[in-house]
Amino acid sequence: MEPTASRACGVHAARLNLADYAVNFGDAHPPLTRAQALIEAERCYYCHDAPCATACPTGIDIPSFIHRIAQGNERGAARAILEANPLGGMCARVCPTEVLCEEACVRNANEDKPVEIGALQRHATDAYFAAPGAPLFTRAAPAGRRVAVVGAGPAGLACAHGLALRGHDVVLFEARPKLGGLNEYGLASYKTAGGFAQKEVAWLLSVGGIEVRCQQQLGRDITVDGLLEAYDAVFLGLGLAGVNALGIAEPQATGLRNAVDFIAELRQAADLSAVPVGRRVVVIGGGMTAVDAAVQARKLGAEEVTIVYRRGAESMSASQVEQRWAQTHGVTLRHWAAPKELRCEAGAVRGMRFAATALEGGRLVETGETFTLEADMVLKAIGQSYRPEYAGPAIALQAGRIATDAQGRTSAPGVWAGGDCRAGGRDLTVEAVEHGKVAAASIHEALMAG
Repeated sequence: MEPTASRACGVHAARLNLADYAVNFGDAHPPLTRAQALIEAERCYYCHDAPCATACPTGIDIPSFIHRIAQGNERGAARAILEANPLGGMCARVCPTEVLCEEACVRNANEDKPVEIGALQRHATDAYFAAPGAPLFTRAAPAGRRVAVVGAGPAGLACAHGLALRGHDVVLFEARPKLGGLNEYGLASYKTAGGFAQKEVAWLLSVGGIEVRCQQQLGRDITVDGLLEAYDAVFLGLGLAGVNALGIAEPQATGLRNAVDFIAELRQAADLSAVPVGRRVVVIGGGMTAVDAAVQARKLGAEEVTIVYRRGAESMSASQVEQRWAQTHGVTLRHWAAPKELRCEAGAVRGMRFAATALEGGRLVETGETFTLEADMVLKAIGQSYRPEYAGPAIALQAGRIATDAQGRTSAPGVWAGGDCRAGGRDLTVEAVEHGKVAAASIHEALMAG
């Protein structure tokens, strides 16, 4: 909803009427009703060697679970999803299905409209979590091995779940107070309404065999060498703790924030009206974090929100669906501009000067033109980086992240890694889950062979 009244420049809380916050941060995409799900399921061709399943990083048998929905068997559909992707409920909400499974749907060729796979996946998992009944999965007999999993984001949770199912005892270390990683701290509130991230975590832990130790940070409270002495194997799902710099002077100023911190504050806020936001907000970046931060700034009551990106729309890592979502929520997208100077007065952000950019011979260059946007809040969303000092120098890196083989094995014996901290990935929740799954199978094989 639109802000109810203008306020003076500066960063303030309570820009809206209290009733507006519940509306603005409610579920962005209401779930399908059962009747809608049945109609949509009937659109599936149930292809043999379905391209949608091949396009899914976790290999969910999509025709199978959709067919079960069509038969009225939501529990069976949920089982088909969760045995391939134990975080299938969250992935149904946040996975860019439009560039993965739905882009591969054969209906695109005939109708230019794929089966709504993500919505059907959410329908099945929501139905199961609403009335789970008997457990879907049971742990194997005790294997007599202990594994340390560091980082309770999607990769760590998937790895812990896979190991526990195979009978291993897992200790899950997490630096923050809650489990979930980006699912809990890094996604827009309107994507994960109703505390779903923690409901999914609780279900995942219910399999048993997973001990949780929060507020345990690698490099501060625990070390890789220490874990290797106490455990039979270690999995690192560390995520990306560093935030990239703008490449210009960043003075200490009220209103200059990392977008990931802004989103985390929103996700953990008991009272959204207490979260401050600027009247004019500029977000620097072109990914999903930039979109989540920008749209949520609008939903908090910012009157003007602009995403500024150094290249064209086609180069943004945020999908076209995400870009349209931002625009339909009042966010302006400005392309071909790079930050040059943060303008401050009396210790507070007042605007940012940008240089116009262009491609010349395949290189991004400044054209010599500049412009300034007024702003009282600037959010940096230009990517995050791996912090190698946490794990120590013994683990080899590739392009600034942990180097692994296809099974997640690192250069250090007994240590596996996955998720965003692993080199070569696409920084997707669903891909992180697959990393954790594959690593769990590899760890199990190695321990049982030893």
